Order: sequence, then C-alpha cells, then structure tokens
Amino acid sequence: MTLHRAFSGLVSISRRQRHGNSHGDVEEGVQLTSSNTTGPILVNTTVDRGYETTFLMAAEEGGEYELVFFRRLDDEFNKVNKFYKEKVEEVLKEAVVLNKQMDALIAFRVKVENPDGWGWDERTVEISRLASDIATSAATISASTPAGAKSMKGRSQAHMEAIQEGGSSRAEKLEDEEAEDNAATESVNEVKPARVRAVRPAPLDILDRVSINNTIETPRSTIKGVLKVPKQTELKFSRENLMKVEEKLRHAFIVFYQKLRLLKSYSFLNVLAFSKVLKKYDKITSRDATKHYMKVVDSSYLGSSDDVVRLMERVEATFVKHFANANRTKGMNILRPKAKKERHILTFSTGFSAGCVFSLIVALVAIIRTRNILQGDGQKQYMNTMFPLYSLFGFIVLHIIMYAANIYYWRRYKVNYSFIFGFKQGTELGYRQVLLVGFTIGVFALLCVLANLDMEADPKTESYQTFTELLPLFLLIAMFVVLVLPFNFFYRSSRFFFLACVFRCLAAPLYKVTLPDFFLADQFTSQVQALRSIEFYICYYGWGDFRHRKNTCKNSVYNSFLFIVAIIPYVSRLLQCLRRLFEEKNPDQGYNGIKYFLTIVAVCLRTAYSFHKGDIVWRVVAVISSAAAAIFSTYWDFVHDWGLLHRTSKNRWLRDKLLIPQKKVYFIAMILNVLLRFAWIQTVLDFNFSFMHRQTMVTVVASLEIIRRGIWSFFRLENEHLNNVGKYRAFKSVPLPFNYDEDEDKDD
Repeated sequence: MTLHRAFSGLVSISRRQRHGNSHGDVEEGVQLTSSNTTGPILVNTTVDRGYETTFLMAAEEGGEYELVFFRRLDDEFNKVNKFYKEKVEEVLKEAVVLNKQMDALIAFRVKVENPDGWGWDERTVEISRLASDIATSAATISASTPAGAKSMKGRSQAHMEAIQEGGSSRAEKLEDEEAEDNAATESVNEVKPARVRAVRPAPLDILDRVSINNTIETPRSTIKGVLKVPKQTELKFSRENLMKVEEKLRHAFIVFYQKLRLLKSYSFLNVLAFSKVLKKYDKITSRDATKHYMKVVDSSYLGSSDDVVRLMERVEATFVKHFANANRTKGMNILRPKAKKERHILTFSTGFSAGCVFSLIVALVAIIRTRNILQGDGQKQYMNTMFPLYSLFGFIVLHIIMYAANIYYWRRYKVNYSFIFGFKQGTELGYRQVLLVGFTIGVFALLCVLANLDMEADPKTESYQTFTELLPLFLLIAMFVVLVLPFNFFYRSSRFFFLACVFRCLAAPLYKVTLPDFFLADQFTSQVQALRSIEFYICYYGWGDFRHRKNTCKNSVYNSFLFIVAIIPYVSRLLQCLRRLFEEKNPDQGYNGIKYFLTIVAVCLRTAYSFHKGDIVWRVVAVISSAAAAIFSTYWDFVHDWGLLHRTSKNRWLRDKLLIPQKKVYFIAMILNVLLRFAWIQTVLDFNFSFMHRQTMVTVVASLEIIRRGIWSFFRLENEHLNNVGKYRAFKSVPLPFNYDEDEDKDD
C-alpha cells in the first residue's frame, strides 16, 4: 500500500451539476395519442408542483374514470420523484463529508507511516499538487456544465492513477492540460485556480484542524462522563489508532454504499411499476399511452439522474483502493456480500437432529416405563438432584426453538430483524440454523440422560456411578467452551455478538443501551429458573457429595443466592431503564423502570414465601405484590411493547399498521399473554398434582414463561419494525472517526 495515494474523489461526483436540462425535466405539451383516435388525448405539462397530465377526452363514456386514473398516477409519480430527489441530495451531502474524512484518514496514515516526514521532496510536491488539483476540480465542477464535470472527473481519475503509479512526467503533463482547461473555464465560472489553491490546505495540514471522535463507549468513558472529565481528542499517531480509524471509516463506507444500492433499486423498481401500470391501462382502454408517458418518466429526475450510479462507481473505486489493498474482488465481496444459500446439508442435518430428539424422547419414556426406574426408592432423590441438572438444557432448547419460530415468522411477514438487531450483513442466522443448534444440544442432553439411567439400572455398569453423575457437568462445560472459542467455526460471528450483548447486560448501566442489549436482558428475565439451575450446578458439584447423590444445597448461603440470582436480569433491565431515562429524558423509561422494580419485589417475596410454606402473611404479601407486578407488566406489554389497545385505531383495539392479516391472532396472543403471565399463581397457591413431582411442576411453570416470552418477542419486534426503529430511518447512524473544527463552528 503506497502512502501517497489519491484522495477519495467523492466530491468530484457529488458536486457536479446533476442535469443538463436546466429549463425543466420535460418539454411542455407532450401529446399522447391512442391508436383508434385521430386527435390527442393527453397533454403532459411541467408545473411548479411537479408533473400534471390533462386528459382531453373526459367527455367520452367512462372518461371521468380515466381522468381520476391520471390524476392519481400524477400524484404518485410526483411523490416518488420528489422523495427520490430529496434522498439523492442527502447522499450527495454525505459524500462530501466522507470525502473530508478520507482526506484526514490519508493524512493520518501518512503521519503514522512517516512520523518524521516524507524524506523525499518529490513526494511532498506530489501530495501538495494532488490537494490543489482536487480543490480546483471540486470548485470548478460545482459551477460548470455537465460536460465540464465529466472532463474534470476524467482528469481527476487520471491524476490519481499517475500519482499512484509514481509517474511524475505523466502527472506534469496532466497538470499542463488542466491549466489550459482552467483558463478556458475561468471566463465562464469566474473561478481562479490560484485562489482555490490558497484555500485548500496541504494534505498534512488537514490534521491541524481535525480531532478524534471518541465514539466507542466503555465503562471507563462512562465514568469519566459522569465525573465530567474532559475527553482526550488530540491526535495520537499510532498504528492502533490508525486501525480504529480505518475500521470506523470502512464501516461508514459500507453503510453508505448500501444506501446507494437501495436508492438505485428504488429508482428502477418505481420506473418499472409505472411501466406496468400504464401497460395495464393500455390493455383495458385500447389506447397507446405507455410509450409517450414513459418518455416523461424517463426524462424526469427519477428516470434520468445518474448521480447515484456514478457515486456508486466512485465509492467502489475508493473502497477497493483504500480498504481492500486494490483487490477489487475482495472489496466488492465486502460491499456486496452475497446472500447465503440454503444448503441441502443444513436442511438434512436439521431434520436428522430433530428426528434424533424425537427418537430419544420415545426411548427415554420406554425405558422409564418398562424398568419402573422412577417408581423405586431413588425416585425422590433423582428428582431433587439430577432432574434440575438436566432441566437446564430443556429450558435452553425450548428458548432456542421459540427464537427459531420467531425468525421464521419475522421473515414470512417481512420484519427486518437483522437490521433491528444490528447483525453484520450476511451473518444473521436463519431458522434452520437456529433449530440445528437447539436440536444438537437436545440430542446430547438426551443421550446423557439415557446413559445415566441405563448405567444406574444395569448392575454391570453401577461401578461407573461417579462418571455418570458427571455427565451433565461435562455437557455444560462443553457448551460453554464451544460458545467462547474464538475459532471461525459454528457461527462465530453470532456467538461473539451474543457474548458482547451478555457482557453489556451484566455491565449495565456503564454502556449505552441498544435494542439488542435490552431485548436480551428481557429474554433472561424469563430464564430465572435456568439461572437457578446454574447455581445448583455450582453448589452440587462444588460442595455436595455428587458421588452418592447427596444434596447439601439447602443451607442459608444457597438460599440467599436464590434471591440474588433471580433478580439479576431484572436489576440489569432496571439499570438500563435508568440509563436511558437520564440520557433520553424520556419519562416512559422511568415508568418502565418502575415495572421492573415491582417485579423484583414480587420475585423476592415469592421466593421468601417458598421458605415459609403455610404462613398466611407471607402468602398474602406475595400474592399482592405479584398481582401488582403482573398487571403493570401486562399493560406495558400491550400498550408500549406491542403498541396495541388503541381505541381510535382503524383496527379497533389494535394499531393502524399490522403485519398479520388475521386480526384474531393479536387478540389470541393477548389472551395467552395474560394466562401465561399469571402462571406464578401456582407457586403461591401451592397447586399439587399426585402424578407430578414438585420439581416437574416448577419446570412446567418455567417453560410456560419461556413460551410467553417467545410470543412476546414476535410482536415486540413487529411493533419496532413498524413504528419505532430509528425514527423511520432505513439505516442507523454511523459514527465517523474525525471531527473538523469548522464543523463545530458551524454547529455553534
């Protein structure tokens, strides 16, 4: 990678004059004729508010319907054209900002590679000449004709190639040609190149007006912000900072390129839509309006503007040159990641693992029934020791299956879950992949259960009792090791994304709260029993006599940790709500925090009641606190998380926008949410069934809460997709690495 590379050159495209038809997009009075009439039937004119079509045969039979059709068509066309033009202007402004960022990046890179200066006067001259050339081109193009813009763009590209190849003679020749063209352009634009060169600083001088944006938030930066410690924004020319800056700007270019791709698709699809609508009109009315009306569409800004296409080309060239080491294949694979193809091996593996789970469950039931294993003397001991160990994997598998079902329906109803969660493009998992993970865990867990039962029942294998007792611990350790392994296998990107979200949840409120963080924390609130199972693992294998299945985990220390483990997810969500309350000044976050505080109180009181069975005072207090928390949480689910229960909505008691056409689904989901939300009543009223052990009842209630959370997750993300995400933006804001001094002055 040569240090004296050309600057990005985005300005040379973004500032060029967009169209040559400055007098208007179309000529006034375009006449559209039919094949069976002698005179014109339409007149299309350009007015201040856009395009307007006049139907000249409204007096004919059915003409009033055609008049309404063309009015509606014009309204849609003007709306689409105006929206497209506004968005193109936005990306052109962003291109100017990215161009300045690239200037600073190249100067920063030069400074890092050569902290004592270039060492060769010739290279310094080339860099200075490059800066002046870009400034001259940008100023001239912004006020010149499209032909001049095109010629300037060609010279700018040639200059970049000449400098990168190190050809000084070629660069000097281009400099002479540019001087001649500038002299010719000066009479038209009244732009003096010498004056522009004086304004444009030398490349390395840019660093004098640039500071670093500390956009990466850490617990340390949060604490400094609370203590109002000034941020360190001065430039430190180190390779570590260079890598951080390059990574930020690289991500900014990728997001910007995706915007351009969407705009290009928007233009193409809308032009195609107008063509299809008009062809249908011609087929019904036997007229020939498509050809002539589409000339108007093609000559409009929507159909004729090539700003986006040219800007895409410049972004591709810049990205390949500066971020892919001139390897176009590598650069384009990053800018345009290919969609993952569903492989047959994935479908087969998912189905095979699902079949294995089903077969192992049948085998487990058959062994238990035929050998009467759970009817013996050790049944109670097994349920109090081994069952909580294996139930952990059941909770995990059930939650994974619910998540896979959500992914399936999110995709079916076009919920952009990958964007909302912030998954790296091309790395999001499909429902088959998620199911494969869940069923794989289920297969290994069931194999351990069967091995445990078989070795306990067979006299020949009773000597392996110690080994069999360690099977669930081995499986849990294996799962953890696979989760944290840094090697590129088994969905590494998704594993690291999950671990990062878990860490930010545990470190709340030291990190800025994002949707993946509080969404995951909400999932953990439904896995309280699973967290308690992990606590049981630590106690059983750490302090208990697992070789003889003696449970010594009912002491006061263990019971105290039952309270702590149960409220960890709720405390995390409470701290996240408080962080958002102080940052966003949104009172809704305060009310949301009250909801989690009430839930913490209810969980603690229910846990305390479990240690004071039969005490009427503890029962009453637990019931009242749990009912208050459940009612408040149910209201919040319906109104805020799901956006339902709006009386003035066009879909009564729902919301205006719905993705599922069957409205009864929403009412069924609300009823299920209420029923499953109050499943805690069993733990307070002590419902006992003769055919079900207490541990089994606890597991069933915990599983119902996981199912409720899975239903909640779908409608929560649907509401986010329709109403809340990014305030109707298609892309999230990307922090830029550099901050220019003049930008701060402008903001002030």
